[in-house]
Amino acid sequence: MSWPLVKLGELVTIKGGGTPSKKIEEYWNGNIPWASVKDLKSNEISKTVDTITELGVNNSATNVIPAGTILTATRMALGKFAINTIDMAINQDLKALFINDNKIVDRDFLIRFLESKTQFIDSEGKGATVKGITLDFLKSLEIPLPPLDEQKRIAAILDKADAIRRKRQQAIELADDFLRSVFLDMFGDPVTNPKGWEVKKFGEVIDVLTDYHANGSYKTLVKNVTLFDEPNFAYMVRTTDLEKKNYTESVKYIDQHAYEHLSKSKVFGGEIIMNKIGSAGAVYLMPNLNKPVSLAMNQFMIRCNELSTNEFMYYQLKTDAGAREIAKRVQGAVTKTITKDAVRDVSVIVPPIELQNKFIEIVGKIKKLKIGINDSYELTRSEFNSLSQKAFAGDL
Repeated sequence: MSWPLVKLGELVTIKGGGTPSKKIEEYWNGNIPWASVKDLKSNEISKTVDTITELGVNNSATNVIPAGTILTATRMALGKFAINTIDMAINQDLKALFINDNKIVDRDFLIRFLESKTQFIDSEGKGATVKGITLDFLKSLEIPLPPLDEQKRIAAILDKADAIRRKRQQAIELADDFLRSVFLDMFGDPVTNPKGWEVKKFGEVIDVLTDYHANGSYKTLVKNVTLFDEPNFAYMVRTTDLEKKNYTESVKYIDQHAYEHLSKSKVFGGEIIMNKIGSAGAVYLMPNLNKPVSLAMNQFMIRCNELSTNEFMYYQLKTDAGAREIAKRVQGAVTKTITKDAVRDVSVIVPPIELQNKFIEIVGKIKKLKIGINDSYELTRSEFNSLSQKAFAGDL
């Protein structure tokens, strides 16, 4: 079935945001939620990491967006869409899509269609370090428009299918929450250290702290490294892949020559990966992908020495206290960054290695449980994507 195609720019009015000055304390920590790309973690935003004051709103380019509006990113988190469930201000990397006429396009149908274009939008991002899309590109997206009743029917079917997918995802998140609880029960808060463990600087327990640029000058790297969209000798792991836990779709590859040239940032699995820029300080535990892997730009790769294990330190850094320790060392008013020296300066607890290993045994048991849940999630995700493609092709 064929439906008329209408450009997104004809269906919505797009409004952007801004960031109040970080130098003026009176603009921050108020009662107005302020969203940025780090809040685009699901298709609903009910709270934000940061808040601002009314003074901050009045003295910046930000806009307060009413609840129920479609939000998307034009930098970094490309292809992500969400609906805000509460009124909130947004920063300059987010855009709000206000539907011009609800009798022409249904909001839930529109966001479901836009979500189906995630990979395409991400692939069209431009930029050497931080990828972005233009407003003209966003407005040019073509939306199939069946009759309004059919739009609502499609949206309702996809909502039900997505609810199953989200329950599987919530089960995975609950397993992660359980591990964080086990960590705190065994070791206590790493900052207040109620159990009196030995405290060291992170640099004292790090054996390797490296990044992409450790392999040579910018000129040398440009000459020796080319990125490919199609499978090649080695896979290049990026923040977007780690965030999505998806290492097969919309990923980047390098050839064998580049892989060998990037010898100082080869990734084998089990390392701690930390963002250097953007969501600076965010940490991930690299899975073992059983193939050659290299580290992308804008990340650090960390391996611990004999005093600790990578997994133990990862879970310590993922606690609220660990995240605050890192956040204190992040610099930059708008573009957040963290340096190697700042990473080394983070304070960590170092319990006996035997107790760390006991915790890792528990982690292993929970991971086995998560594998089964994740397999179920991947199946429902695949089924949802297939259903979505059929829906927007008029075959549902």
